[in-house]
Amino acid sequence: MNRVGILSFVLCAITATVSRAQIRVGTLRINANERYEVLQSDIVVADTLIMMDSSVLVLNKLKRENYIRAKVAVFGTYCTIDGRGMDGQSGRNGKAGNTPMGPCDNGTPGRNATNGLAGTPGVNLFLYLERITIRGTLVVDLAGGNGGNGGNGGNGGSGSQGTVHCIGGNGANGGNAGTGGNGADGGVLTLSCTEQPEIKDWIGKKIIFKMQGGHAGRAGRAGYHGAAGLGPSRRNGKDGIPGTERTSGIPGGLGKINFESN
Repeated sequence: MNRVGILSFVLCAITATVSRAQIRVGTLRINANERYEVLQSDIVVADTLIMMDSSVLVLNKLKRENYIRAKVAVFGTYCTIDGRGMDGQSGRNGKAGNTPMGPCDNGTPGRNATNGLAGTPGVNLFLYLERITIRGTLVVDLAGGNGGNGGNGGNGGSGSQGTVHCIGGNGANGGNAGTGGNGADGGVLTLSCTEQPEIKDWIGKKIIFKMQGGHAGRAGRAGYHGAAGLGPSRRNGKDGIPGTERTSGIPGGLGKINFESN
């Protein structure tokens, strides 16, 4: 079994059972430098949650909301709960047009680029604990994903040279740039620790909460126009037209944190 990217359970007192609704375990222990990915569900219920040094708990990013409930939670140093949104893919560049080899022919236009994709929002995490121990720092990363950059438009092909019998070929138009994808919003952390209300004071100290919105994707560059083919006696072709410029995406908004008391 692959130790990276697969759930790693240590069962204490009861056998772990996975249902459609939730994952239930006695003790969930993530060893040092290991990753635990929540794949089958968006709800994890444990009597005891233990994250050793530099371990990572990856939330189910296909679900908008995730829930973690534990009676006792123990975190080592540099632990991370990863619910960050996924970055959008960059757009494809447009293919450049061709410049013909034969005389007096027009160039072919550059292809349009595709747009960058939007990022996905950070997970909304409901973290319900009764008692918690943090030996170092716990990072809860619910930042929004970045927008993908737009692709560059393809350059237009140039016209070939003219002869005494025909004028130079026309340059072709450049391809349009791709629009940048939007950055996604940061997620919302809802935190409850019934036996330790002082957990509010740990934010920014023992608990580092990342909730920033994703960066906007940049617009691509429009394709350059193809140059006119030159002919004798100034019997030149015409220059092409540059492609259309596009706009960058919109940055994502900040997430937030809510405290609940039972």
